[in-house]
Amino acid sequence: MDRNRLALGSLLWRGVLLAPLLFLLLFFIYPLLTIFGVSLAPQGQLDLSGFTHLVTTDYYLNTLAFTVVQAVLSTVLTLVLAIPSAYVFTRYAFPGKSLFLSLATLPFVLPTVVVAAAFTSLIGPRGLLNTFLTNTFSFESPPIQLDRTLAIILIVHVFYNYAVALRIITGFWANQNPQIEQAARVLGADSWHLWWRIRLPILRPAITAAGILVFIFTFTSFGVVLLLGGPRFATLEVEIYRQAVNLFNLPIAAALSLVQILLMFALMIVYTRLQRRLSTEITSATNVAVRPSTRRDKLMVFTNLLLMAVLLFTPLLSLVAASVSGEQGLTLQYYQQLSLNPRRSILFVPPIQAIGNSLLFASITTVLAVALGLMAAYLLSGRVSRLSNLLDPLFMLPLATSAVTLGFGFIITLDKPPLNLRSSLLLIPIAHTLVAMPFVVRSILPALRAVPPSYQEAARVLGASSWQVWRSIDIPLISRALIVGATFAFTTSMGEFGASLFVARPDTPTIPIVIFRLLGQPGTLNYGQALAMSSVLMLVSAVGFILIERLRTAGVGEF
Repeated sequence: MDRNRLALGSLLWRGVLLAPLLFLLLFFIYPLLTIFGVSLAPQGQLDLSGFTHLVTTDYYLNTLAFTVVQAVLSTVLTLVLAIPSAYVFTRYAFPGKSLFLSLATLPFVLPTVVVAAAFTSLIGPRGLLNTFLTNTFSFESPPIQLDRTLAIILIVHVFYNYAVALRIITGFWANQNPQIEQAARVLGADSWHLWWRIRLPILRPAITAAGILVFIFTFTSFGVVLLLGGPRFATLEVEIYRQAVNLFNLPIAAALSLVQILLMFALMIVYTRLQRRLSTEITSATNVAVRPSTRRDKLMVFTNLLLMAVLLFTPLLSLVAASVSGEQGLTLQYYQQLSLNPRRSILFVPPIQAIGNSLLFASITTVLAVALGLMAAYLLSGRVSRLSNLLDPLFMLPLATSAVTLGFGFIITLDKPPLNLRSSLLLIPIAHTLVAMPFVVRSILPALRAVPPSYQEAARVLGASSWQVWRSIDIPLISRALIVGATFAFTTSMGEFGASLFVARPDTPTIPIVIFRLLGQPGTLNYGQALAMSSVLMLVSAVGFILIERLRTAGVGEF
């Protein structure tokens, strides 16, 4: 009887763990397949005219080429800046080191609309720097003309992804055996040979993993290109948005989406395999950092910190400064105006209401993402499924899927019982959960794999059921990772822009949508309110990130 009960409990446990896969099938794979079916077989017969048009039209080929080129340039620039910084943070001990490393990651958790607003407030036509230079030197026009250029796209991409490369490379490098370099120095290797013969070969797995992840993020960039690039520049993601929303050309949108999904899935497979390799190549040696003693060492540390301050912190500080600056000096009028309805229209939603909407959606998203992400982590841990090599990149794929395609898939598929959710408020948390769940999985999975199997076996020998083992052994040991994953889910939902733009109802906008609308409207008040909302969202993201950093001291998480 006990054996039958244990078998039934094990069967139920395996069934529960299939919930994230079912969620992915219902709300990710099914909508994608449906939109492809409607677009590629509109009359019930296969119609590949979209693909034919795609490969025979210079415009779309140029769009694909530009997407690849800007992603490659962004990735190379990010790695070129991150590798020397990783060297400084790995080899030197200096005051404020941990604080700088923590703050360097803040831009990564910020929504794209906030990042766009930050750079606009700093170097835009009405930005603080242009205003200062114009007033000081009496220029007739703003001297810094980076708006709507490739340069600003690349700068913001580096700003956004610098921390990704820095954390991956630093975390790997700090755990390598320093005796290898010491032996090379003894044999007469100079700095040049140390880099080319020792350091870069050792760091190749980490650099490759960081490069792939940065390439994925920049290849699928939507908000940065849409807000800062303008109509001159279009990546695949932006072109999918234009074809689906403005032109309603679903065959072309579907063809572009399919090309992007296949490429990103292949890259996700490579990335997840590299992550496993990184975890196995970390040595037990401790790389002891030393204080910079020579003038060269001190100059290297100072230059690196100055670069980080200018690149990462100046735009954020200018955003806050611009949000409290008016024609008469310091003012809080933009924050005060967030709660007002100047036109007294019943259709107008005060910006401050979006804060409440975002908090509600983020709370629901956190519950869903943590629950599903925990189950997915068990599936990928190797204890339940042997398909982790396929499921791992599959659970990561929503990060690289066009939000436009996913949004239209929701509209087409979720309009009939029992999944009639097209007008439901649950559609936003569902879309946010798809984006947040990969972060939760990457936070929990390493901690789950680190749980000694002997603990669970001992509990079972003592008569504990699977539920008791999970509640009394696993959960306490991975609790820090759970909180990190929950915080990631919350901050991701608060700042999610792409999916929300297509599934949010007009009466329930989120903070990023309101910022996007305000930035697109003329007038100083609208611009100031956009900066104020961006500052609020940045504050929420910063608080969440600080909590993540405090709980990541044990090294949980793979990002």
